Amino acid sequence: MDTLQTTTLKGKIEYTLHGSGKPVLIVIGGHTNSKETIFQKGLDPQKCCFITPSRPGYGLTPLTSQNKTAEGTAELFIALLDTLGIEKVTVFGISAGGLTALNIAANYPKRIEHLILLSALTKKWFSDSSMVYKGAKIIFAPLIERYTWTCYRICFNLFPVFMTKIMFKQVSTYRPADFTEDERLELTKMTLGMRSYHGFNNDLDQTIKSNTLRKIQCPTLILHSHYDNAVGLSHPQNAKDHINGSTLVIFNNRWGHLLWLGGEYDCILKELKKIMN
Repeated sequence: MDTLQTTTLKGKIEYTLHGSGKPVLIVIGGHTNSKETIFQKGLDPQKCCFITPSRPGYGLTPLTSQNKTAEGTAELFIALLDTLGIEKVTVFGISAGGLTALNIAANYPKRIEHLILLSALTKKWFSDSSMVYKGAKIIFAPLIERYTWTCYRICFNLFPVFMTKIMFKQVSTYRPADFTEDERLELTKMTLGMRSYHGFNNDLDQTIKSNTLRKIQCPTLILHSHYDNAVGLSHPQNAKDHINGSTLVIFNNRWGHLLWLGGEYDCILKELKKIMN
């Protein structure tokens, strides 16, 4: 899929457009960019027009002092919608993109039809003192992440089954690491396009104001896996507790954080189609 670039009133941004139906703004997670299409899986492009921007620090969207916060990214994405002449959207907030999606829903209520949170952050990810935070800050630092991903891809090519098991355990608490060959190939395709650039280090530091979730009034659907090993269950519960009238559905999806993999995605897709259709 070809990427597009434009300059909005809030700065430069890279994005893709796909489909011709109801506008859907996909706020993607970490290590990926506007070219990733797995988040559209199973949805009809005749009924949805998917707008997928690269978040600041990913792809060709520059990270600046104005857009490095989730609030600043929300402003940039609204400016993109203004440039495209799109008045209202359904917003998908995915993983680390959850904080931006929440800010869009809270601060631009007239621009949003529905908010759907998938494996999404709803508060700061890790404390600055945690070993996970400190380790990720090192291996995904802007000057190092290229080599991290190069080594990762080399190992994936040499030891595909072993590396799939490693990845499975990183994203899911389900045991044993159970996957089909089709799932392995789908994961490989997804990981081959991953890069962190400046974006992921910035994701680790993003926060959200304490009253943001309480400001959200649009219909909100929260989808999460019981086995998510990357974004714990405290995040969807936080959204459920603070977003008035929100609906929380927890799945027993083996792939945990990667809701789009595995046969269990059919159940998730049914929930999405209730809104998208």
